[in-house]
Amino acid sequence: MKGTRNLTLIIILGILLILGAWGCGGYNKLVKQDETVQNKWNDVQSSYQRRADLIPNLVNTVKGEANFEQTTLQNVVEARAKATQLRVDPSDLTPEKLQEFQQAQGQLSQALGRLLMVTENYPNLRANDAFRNLQTQLEGTENRINVARNDFNATVNTYNTQVRSFPTNIFAGIMGFKRKQGFTAEQGAEKAPEVKF
Repeated sequence: MKGTRNLTLIIILGILLILGAWGCGGYNKLVKQDETVQNKWNDVQSSYQRRADLIPNLVNTVKGEANFEQTTLQNVVEARAKATQLRVDPSDLTPEKLQEFQQAQGQLSQALGRLLMVTENYPNLRANDAFRNLQTQLEGTENRINVARNDFNATVNTYNTQVRSFPTNIFAGIMGFKRKQGFTAEQGAEKAPEVKF
């Protein structure tokens, strides 16, 4: 009887040790993935910051063109100010905060697009080396932003898959790991822009 009791106790302790080790491993994996998501979010913000840093140079270069439309420049400056004021904590990426961030950045993208479109009417500006260099840097920055957003979404996908997969979802719920929101397409993005000459 005593031998059976000891055997039962050993089996229970063994099961608890296995579950504890599995739980620690699952928790550590979730922590690592959460940190990766936060790191990728920092990469996204860094790419957006690079764009924001280039804009004053672009605006000042464009201001050199005497007849340039001031309202277009003002719209770019205001959109940049709004976009750079908005900060989202990577540890608290709620869908609402991410949407607000994305909306502010979208307004800046639209203002920049209008600025670059209007500059087509100014041959002296288009021929200016500084303007062409800044335009090339902005195009490269937009590509970096896209890559950073895609990397962030891939990382969020890996994290969300882990958080929602059984049996890790049990530990994720107990330890407070929640599903994270990635970037989504802006409204109207499914329609191709109309180009007129």
